[in-house]
Amino acid sequence: MLPRTSSPFLESQHNTGWIMRQVVLAAIPGTAMTIYWAGWGVFANIIIASLTALTLEAIVFLLRRRSVLFYLSDYSALVTALLLGVALPGSAPWWIAVSGSAFAIIIAKHLYGGLGYNPFNPAMAGYVFLLISFPLPMTQWPELGNVDGVTAATPLEFLQQNTTLSMAELWNGEILPFGPHDGFAWINIAFLLGGIYMLARKIFTWHAPVSMLVTLGLASAFFYDNGSATSQGSPLFHWFNGATMLGAFFIITEPVTSATHPLGRLIYGTAIGLAVFIIRAWGTYPEAIAFAVLLMNFAAPLIDRYTQSRVYGH
Repeated sequence: MLPRTSSPFLESQHNTGWIMRQVVLAAIPGTAMTIYWAGWGVFANIIIASLTALTLEAIVFLLRRRSVLFYLSDYSALVTALLLGVALPGSAPWWIAVSGSAFAIIIAKHLYGGLGYNPFNPAMAGYVFLLISFPLPMTQWPELGNVDGVTAATPLEFLQQNTTLSMAELWNGEILPFGPHDGFAWINIAFLLGGIYMLARKIFTWHAPVSMLVTLGLASAFFYDNGSATSQGSPLFHWFNGATMLGAFFIITEPVTSATHPLGRLIYGTAIGLAVFIIRAWGTYPEAIAFAVLLMNFAAPLIDRYTQSRVYGH
């Protein structure tokens, strides 16, 4: 049986508090790069979401007559707030961070019994709640690197909406394109470095993130046509845009809501990678990580049942 831990980590010989601190440390490069490119509003979102999450978590523990200091020391609420806050547009009003954090902590986490019992990833549940409820402020990202805060369509939005500008003009397929949208590449590389750090510390195994990225790359390569106006984007485009690396290393590796056996994690990551590409290419919403994760949270128990019966023979 898995220990009760929270996004985004698997079984470990260390306690939950130590693991969560490693997560925060690993997220620093990606968070800093997001703040640099998207503005200080992202930092404000993280602070507001964190204060809201910690306050509500303390209130819930008081109502449940639990030790507030003991349960807050696992840092799970802080990690949930960090993952949610870094995903919010810097131009979003303050109540967006409050609403999303409140939904993540109260509804997605404690309504199901708290840490270790939640069937859905709290941060992604909060994000999808905001995206469906308040689509306008949730899609008003500033043009990355623009100090005046001017909003512009992201590369993933161009992927779905544009019919005249070729993908080659939008993003030339290099790992670090130097243009108006290169901030997304730097942000993803920073989160990738954080993921490599956590892999080196054995916070989680490679199965889910690698299978997700490989599947996303293969699917995009199959439909790629060298950058015409109808192209669905190259593998590099999908790997280094949106929240790909954040999702691969900081979201889908959560033990409570994902598959537990290595084979199950391979299936789980593969399904998420395929779902991400399908939603990005033909869905309504340009960023697909949160939707893909929540969809596969539904399937995780079935994957566990199938893979464990195959491996253990029962």
